[in-house]
Amino acid sequence: MAQALIIVDVQQDFCEGGALAVAGGAQVASEISEFLEDSYAEFDAILTTQDWHIDPGPHFSATPDFTVSWPEHCVAGTPGAELHPNLDTEHVDARFLKGLYSDGYSGFEGLEGDPEKVGSLEGENGAKVGPAAAIAEGAADLHAWLQAQDIDAVTIVGIATDHCVRATVLDAVENDFRVRVIRELTVGVSEDSVQEAYAEFDAAEVEVVSLDDL
Repeated sequence: MAQALIIVDVQQDFCEGGALAVAGGAQVASEISEFLEDSYAEFDAILTTQDWHIDPGPHFSATPDFTVSWPEHCVAGTPGAELHPNLDTEHVDARFLKGLYSDGYSGFEGLEGDPEKVGSLEGENGAKVGPAAAIAEGAADLHAWLQAQDIDAVTIVGIATDHCVRATVLDAVENDFRVRVIRELTVGVSEDSVQEAYAEFDAAEVEVVSLDDL
């Protein structure tokens, strides 16, 4: 069974000091890095997802309800959209950018991209590359990429358990992957909604494990 590790949205805006910070985000970034140091060879592919908002419509609001609408965050090409520096990306095989013109909760909405291209110089006239240029024309979405690598099982970690991790987990189930979540390597917004997410995982027959179980 070929397995991928999907690291969901461990971005600066979702960690302490960011625009939409989740308590414990920076620590989870460090713990994922420690896990990778010991366990990267157990995975056939290691992927990251990132919110990469250009114009997500009502997803952004000056008066957010924190359910459907949110403060501006993870704007494409800004420091807040970058992966957190505590996350070691040495073993990452591909990065997927999502939510350009939508909410983009699920990693399965992401397209393979290269955020490092944003803001670089291109051509003799020194024109800046725009945020959308990080995604090449015809880029594979996450599902297509996993299929091309013959992946049939995924382990999911990251931020936030009750939002983008939840959506990515449930879409992975919907797409017929065997799904595992490592509890200590995720962090959520509120205890109530985290417990609701875990109840959904249980109903969907997602394997939720602790690091001690591995």
